[in-house]
Amino acid sequence: MNRGGSSPSAAANYLLCTNCRKVLRKDKKIRVSQPLTRGPSAFIPEKEVIQANTVDERTNFLVEEYSTSGRLDNITQVMSLHTQYLESFLRSQFYMLRMDGPLPLPHRHYIAIMAAARHQCSYLINMHVDEFLKTGGIAEWLNGLEYVPQRLKNLNEINKLLAHRPWLITKEHIQKLVKTGENNWSLPELVHAVVLLAHFHALASFVFGSGINPERDPEISNGFRLISVNNFCVCDLANDNNIENASLTGNNFGIVDSLSELEALMERMKRLQEEREDEDTSQEEMTTRFEKEKKESLFVVSGDTFHSFPHSDFEDDMIITSDVSRYIEDPSFGYEDFARRGEEHLPTFRAQDYTWENHGFSLVNRLYSDIGHLLDEKFRMVYSLTYNTMATHEDADTTMLHRALFNYVHCMFGIRYDDYDYGEVNQLLERSLKVYIKTVACYPERTTKRMYDSYWRQFKHSEKVHVNLLLMEARMQAELLYVLRAITRHLT
Repeated sequence: MNRGGSSPSAAANYLLCTNCRKVLRKDKKIRVSQPLTRGPSAFIPEKEVIQANTVDERTNFLVEEYSTSGRLDNITQVMSLHTQYLESFLRSQFYMLRMDGPLPLPHRHYIAIMAAARHQCSYLINMHVDEFLKTGGIAEWLNGLEYVPQRLKNLNEINKLLAHRPWLITKEHIQKLVKTGENNWSLPELVHAVVLLAHFHALASFVFGSGINPERDPEISNGFRLISVNNFCVCDLANDNNIENASLTGNNFGIVDSLSELEALMERMKRLQEEREDEDTSQEEMTTRFEKEKKESLFVVSGDTFHSFPHSDFEDDMIITSDVSRYIEDPSFGYEDFARRGEEHLPTFRAQDYTWENHGFSLVNRLYSDIGHLLDEKFRMVYSLTYNTMATHEDADTTMLHRALFNYVHCMFGIRYDDYDYGEVNQLLERSLKVYIKTVACYPERTTKRMYDSYWRQFKHSEKVHVNLLLMEARMQAELLYVLRAITRHLT
């Protein structure tokens, strides 16, 4: 089937070291293929995921009921480490992609492609190119935005802002979309579209944060679709210096005894709980602590600092095999710290002024029936999900950790909770974890296995997957709060 242009399934960027570039210049006929790790994740041993799927038969039932592709894909396999959450996730995703709603089915998948393209997420692009065509989408649209109806193209600006700087969205952006003559969006259609955009931006964070591998594809000779493995040259991956070994040898993150690290974290949690009971912190002090944490987040560098090779080896080395930018405009537009250096009186989003529970939920449910209930169930599920364990310790209350992770993501997006002591973030989240969180939430395409391995080294992979689920949902909720607030202001 002709999908137009070069195949979107090859949409990946490959990093080549200096030696490989020299070889390629001598013989331009050489094609370097990307070696792949086995299993659904490049970060998690295959046997751990397979064991979870074997033990829990409910996963297969959920796939039969709610999977749009009809197969157990790699995202679902990794999420199946938390079956309770998986059910909420699949139900909400199935509803927004397949059930009755304001938008035609092909448009839904094209919007998913546009969202995934903001982070060059070839995994999601591949998946929804297939779904777009299966649901009757016009193949020519896959040549790029210039081939789609103007109405869809008009989503580009809000897609860009939602993905990278949602605090810039205003009611004027909403008015522009709903008052554009023959290409206008109704409010129910727009709410459906922004829910899809936020969902797939956040899902791209999960894909990169969990090292999701490409799906097997019988139509491709080696059985796999190509996908980039960040910050490793193909020659390095093909030899003994592979991802598994490189993650153990890096010196960018300090070497700390992981067992004592775990004990220290549990001790800090215990101390904070005791201080909570004894201390009555003033509102002024709480505000000061938030501002301090917001500004300190400026100095948490993202994943691009932690290259596996010296930076000098990678000048002019990004070889584009297929351009995902056909699905977006302004591809260089990205995340900028909400609290930029030297700026004062920053416009913080006070969560109490516009909450999901009291404002966003009712608005989205009114304009796009029932999706509010499904999203609310998903947010509550990921936040309350606990097995009362921390690594090898049982009977552990992890609520404090969950809130620190969720609120730290919101802090980086400029959202503040008046009733939360942001001093806890610095106590509970070590620097390597902060680097990982910021990268996954703000620059997911830069995530590396080294970063995944660097934090909470005594914790189980299932616990780290739970971290990724929390980061994904925190990001989605942050995007929705900003865009739904803008819609509310448009209506008032």
